[in-house]
Amino acid sequence: MIKKNFADLRIGDKSIFEKTITEADIFAFTGICGDFNPLHVSKTFAKNSMFKGRVAHGALVAGLIDYTLTDIVGLGGVHISQFCRFKAPVKIGDTITVESELVDKNPEKNRLKIKSTLKNQDGVIVLTGEAEAMLPE
Repeated sequence: MIKKNFADLRIGDKSIFEKTITEADIFAFTGICGDFNPLHVSKTFAKNSMFKGRVAHGALVAGLIDYTLTDIVGLGGVHISQFCRFKAPVKIGDTITVESELVDKNPEKNRLKIKSTLKNQDGVIVLTGEAEAMLPE
């Protein structure tokens, strides 16, 4: 990871990250955030849900975007805001690919707009998002 200059960033710059969601990820995230919803932690409960099995926390899945934001913006970049739209559940064993792209630059405020699309191993879009980031001067 390198420090980048605002002027060097280009509309269309992209970053891709891939991660397979494991049971350990679910339980680690549960412990960190305190969300013990049985949809995430109980096989018995979740198998009778609309998802027919345990699903990852939405915030865990959205957190996968962070790598790509830092990769695009560089060292010292600051994540200002994140909007997410959850499109499909993510289950244990799903491999999620995050593709993020720099879509707008505001030099007056030193701000960047980055859009992200997350897909599972079958190409199903599970999340779309838009972030605002800044690069300190």
